[in-house]
Amino acid sequence: MWANTFFLAIRAIRRNLLRSFLTVLGIVIGVAAVITMVTLGNGATQAVRDQISSLGSNLLMVRPGQRLGPGMGGAGAPAFKEADVEAITAQIGGLKAVAPEVRSGVTVIANGKNWATTVTGSSDAYFTTSNWTIASGRIFDDEEQATGAAVCLIGATVKRELFGASSDPLGEQVRIKSFSCEVIGTLAPKGQAAMGQDQDDTIIVPLRTAQRRVTGSTRVNTLLVSMRDGADPARITAALTSLLRERRKIADGADDNFSVLDTAQIAQTLSGTTQLMTSLLGAVAAVSLLVGGIGIMNIMLVSVTERTREIGVRLAIGALEREVLMQFLIEAVVLSSLGGLVGIVLATLASVGLAGLMQVPYLFNPSINLLAFAFSAAIGVVFGYFPARRAAQLDPIEALRHE
Repeated sequence: MWANTFFLAIRAIRRNLLRSFLTVLGIVIGVAAVITMVTLGNGATQAVRDQISSLGSNLLMVRPGQRLGPGMGGAGAPAFKEADVEAITAQIGGLKAVAPEVRSGVTVIANGKNWATTVTGSSDAYFTTSNWTIASGRIFDDEEQATGAAVCLIGATVKRELFGASSDPLGEQVRIKSFSCEVIGTLAPKGQAAMGQDQDDTIIVPLRTAQRRVTGSTRVNTLLVSMRDGADPARITAALTSLLRERRKIADGADDNFSVLDTAQIAQTLSGTTQLMTSLLGAVAAVSLLVGGIGIMNIMLVSVTERTREIGVRLAIGALEREVLMQFLIEAVVLSSLGGLVGIVLATLASVGLAGLMQVPYLFNPSINLLAFAFSAAIGVVFGYFPARRAAQLDPIEALRHE
């Protein structure tokens, strides 16, 4: 019985292929939209996490002033000193590395070309705190850091613009303001940061070199504190705050004149925002599934009206109501399930293509695909039941009289 009912339903669908296609179109669009939105949202969330992690592993950023970001309240707040780095390293446990950082925008010249970039002055601990990988060459040695030697490492963007992507700049000279530094290493590419900055557009020199020859000041703008895996960020943040308050002679009850920012919290906040937007977009896209379900119900009601005599003949020769009900219900479920399968295929193709255009990773999520397919099949049951019930309850005599 079940097989016969199924084949009758399939034959009815094949008899009106164009109408069947238009019926499932709403389901196709709905399923494809939901899966694509959720997949791209998950990819964007992962991209944000990767970009934040590229700033440094388990990283705390400490800067003068009471807040970070645009309009930060650092005006008038005393800068940090190299001695602060030594004190943090010696007195706080659970740390992997601590690095001072100063930055300045400059125009550099090399190989007959010039390029506007950012010069960063720091110690060799900076490569650990900021997750830099050395592509070629080496980092600073102790003597170069102590004496402020004229040496530097360059990022992938600077290398490409000044020397060409395929060249080897080791040993070449790069002129920064009034001095020239020798390129002792190149940095592996990191790409864009979470806020869109090109992290590879940088030149790194020893801290004292930057202070003496670039900024002309002993100020340290930022302290980068990298925690070991498994360390308690809250405990280290509290210890760091207490130590800096003591060293900066901040009275009890007075506000801090520095800010401590945990990059893990930034990643969590931004990821939460993108996940919320993904949920909202997925919910909006899911509305089209309901519209598709209404379309199925509408077409099935029209089909019942058109096939009234056929239904009357089946009932008159002994077909049971449940068999007629099952036939129309199977038609609705097959249509909606077919729409779900086509929607999954389209969503996969669209997600791969859009992920490449948006430069976010494509993350295949089997659960959302299965959920969307199950929901599309459920829509067939829910919206197909009323037309099927109506067909099953037709009076055979009245149905045979129908023109």
